[in-house]
Amino acid sequence: MTKQIHPDRLKRVETLKERGIAPFPARTPGEPTPIQEVLAGIEENEGKIYWVAGRLGQVRDFGKLRFSHLRDRSGAMQIGLQRDKLPDFWPNRKLLEVGDIVAIQGELGRTKKGEPTIWATEVVLLTKSLRLPPEKWHGLKDVEARYRMRYVDLFSNPEVRDSFILRSRVIREIRAYFDELGYIEVETPILHSIPGGALARPFITHHNTLDIDLYLRIAPELYLKRLIVGGMERVYEIGRVFRNEGISTRHNPEFTMLESYEAYADYNTVMNRVEGLFDRLCKNVLGTHEIHFREKTYNLKPPYPKKKYIDLFAEYNDGLSYFDEEGVRARAKELGVLKEGLSPEKIANDVFEATVEPHLDGPVFVIDYPKAICPLSKASDEDPKIAERFELFLGGMELGNAFSELNDPVDQEQRFEEQVRDKDPETPGEVDYDYVAALEYGMPPAGGLGIGIDRLLMVLSGNPSIRDVLLFPLLRPLPSGEEPTLETEESDKS
Repeated sequence: MTKQIHPDRLKRVETLKERGIAPFPARTPGEPTPIQEVLAGIEENEGKIYWVAGRLGQVRDFGKLRFSHLRDRSGAMQIGLQRDKLPDFWPNRKLLEVGDIVAIQGELGRTKKGEPTIWATEVVLLTKSLRLPPEKWHGLKDVEARYRMRYVDLFSNPEVRDSFILRSRVIREIRAYFDELGYIEVETPILHSIPGGALARPFITHHNTLDIDLYLRIAPELYLKRLIVGGMERVYEIGRVFRNEGISTRHNPEFTMLESYEAYADYNTVMNRVEGLFDRLCKNVLGTHEIHFREKTYNLKPPYPKKKYIDLFAEYNDGLSYFDEEGVRARAKELGVLKEGLSPEKIANDVFEATVEPHLDGPVFVIDYPKAICPLSKASDEDPKIAERFELFLGGMELGNAFSELNDPVDQEQRFEEQVRDKDPETPGEVDYDYVAALEYGMPPAGGLGIGIDRLLMVLSGNPSIRDVLLFPLLRPLPSGEEPTLETEESDKS
């Protein structure tokens, strides 16, 4: 047993067993009605008998009468326990306490003050809680403890559960949007023999039977575009991707990505798809286009403005040209972001991230990126140094990335070879010749999109950190045997 089990509760378990009451019975006596449904029908259903089940709040004792609140997945309501209506239960009443999971059968009514209440005629213990819940049900406040003990966070902070219900609704609506546009949802491999589709350090694992190293995918892109070659024409995937990078308020090493690819489209088509998606989420999920994120209010009603990468670079760097290698290097040194061994293009992009991105309040599409930092994007017909790529920004944070997809196999192979020569740890160490071979069979013009679901949820729910929209964010493990310390309820002594 762990050290935070309360000794009084262990004694109550033994007492329950001695009295023939199972502290962890195998089943519920009846199918409970969701509390929200009970409350919604209070006007016409007073006097009806209901089964409800959930976790007990603090018990308030008035001698022959006890009150508590019961919370299930849908909400919370008061229950009333009266000695005269519970003759068999009453001698055992003190064995039930805050945090226990119980089923209550009783009549729906109100107190003298008008509060909706289930007046119990039967009480069944379903699970005895051996630990004290957070103090007075005011919620688990310590941020790190909340992330480490999300199971406690969810039942003690209802608004946290609401964020994850919103997450489910958003993902369901995303699927409906793409399904209605004729896209097919697919699943592609998570274990890759060559990491690709994005610039990031991969996690490495090993397959014993084949005796080969494999990589957790950093993006599903190259497999999805193989499907475009195969004639599927419109595909999307929502799934986990893994990047061996730092942890911050906007980065977690594993996160959820939406990627979509559409044949006979370009990045202008994809911008329209993004605006359509955001418009739908605001209407169907939020009920408003106004969202509040990091102490600011944003309006997500399309259309969104478009600003060119090269123009923004010059605007926020005193007219400096992105293509001025010496000037950009000096600027990077001045900003403290100069890293030796990086290509001039990556140094320039670090300058962009440091000087421009904080000002991209948005929503705004940054368009027409330098081709040198877009190895999978088609070059512009007007300027071969520019790629048909955009990123969507809001609150200084990138939410989505999209291209007119490169479908020239000769050009693609050359760009892959350049990446290998650079020996950048964030680029593949070998050319994906199988992907090149797929392009050699012919991929139609296509537009591709990637949206970080977790960042999108941060914006839509108003949460400032990615950890607030991940049920179990990655944290450094505590030393063996250590646990977060909680301020807890005292055991019921009445």
